[in-house]
Amino acid sequence: MLCIFEHLYFRMIALEKKVSLKTWNSFGVDVFTDFFAVFRSPEELDEILNLFDIARNPFLVIGEGNNLLFTGDFAGLVLHPGVEGIRILEEEGDTVIVSAGAGENWDHFVKYCVEKNWCGLENLSLIPGSVGSAPIQNIGAYGVELRDRMEYLEAYDLEEKRRVVLQNADCGFGYRTSIFKEPSAGRYIITRVVFRLTRKPDFRLDYGEVRALFEKRSRHTAEDLRQTIIDIRRSKLPETDQYGNAGSFFKNPVVANPVFKCIEANYREVPHYPAGENMVKIPAAWLIEQAGWKGKRIGNVGTWPFQPLVIVNYGGAAGKEIYEFSERIREDVETKFGIALEREVQVL
Repeated sequence: MLCIFEHLYFRMIALEKKVSLKTWNSFGVDVFTDFFAVFRSPEELDEILNLFDIARNPFLVIGEGNNLLFTGDFAGLVLHPGVEGIRILEEEGDTVIVSAGAGENWDHFVKYCVEKNWCGLENLSLIPGSVGSAPIQNIGAYGVELRDRMEYLEAYDLEEKRRVVLQNADCGFGYRTSIFKEPSAGRYIITRVVFRLTRKPDFRLDYGEVRALFEKRSRHTAEDLRQTIIDIRRSKLPETDQYGNAGSFFKNPVVANPVFKCIEANYREVPHYPAGENMVKIPAAWLIEQAGWKGKRIGNVGTWPFQPLVIVNYGGAAGKEIYEFSERIREDVETKFGIALEREVQVL
């Protein structure tokens, strides 16, 4: 039994009961949460936390649910950050310090910045999710990661029971990870993120086919680079409103150079990228394809024909079906290459 007041409304905060999360997760899995609430300001979050016993009851913060796979109902409180607003905090020379609420849609924010000629986020165009979720995963694409542009963020610290500011260096950013995943998962609720951008273009083009496609364009502005990234992503990825998916399901594994050399000895064409001293990053999509899973479908679940890194709910799949499908991929890749793929997606 959850230890919670039975009121449907806490002052001005609506606390809904038995809410379907089908539209709150990009896989479109139809599961329910016992309680659901939206906060639109740090003050509203304070109010919810004062009235809901977080310490004794499960809770989960969901942005747009793009990195979650539910395998069953959630017996607790789901919180959605609805904090909005984009504003300039500081301008000096070509540098612009920009703040965005955690509830802002990520790609809308990137589009807004590009239209204002604030450069630095173009390569992260069309990544699904919200601004508040972006630091958790340290989202990245085409040679750029969030940590390259984030200045600091504002959050509520559940352990210290106060609002805090965490600088970039405090966040423990790594490849698709941060302190918000480990070791401090669940400790912070992000309310606003601040970025250091520039009016002077600083394009990152040396990843995959980005440079070749960008240089074919008649112009070479931030908007052109954004459109290049969008074109690449749309050529490979399904829209979530068409088929349920979470984008990249697995991380690109980083392996020691001797491991890579063993693979290269048998597969001379293996794509790879340097990933630090004596380390090599191998695209998970290539490993999955070589293991025979590109475009494969079992029941209502399959890999996207144009990008095997994406697992798709073709309609009506339960979370457990999707999870079991992903497990079979992992097993085959490990058997073939000795590499254990790690999920980007959080399984609940």
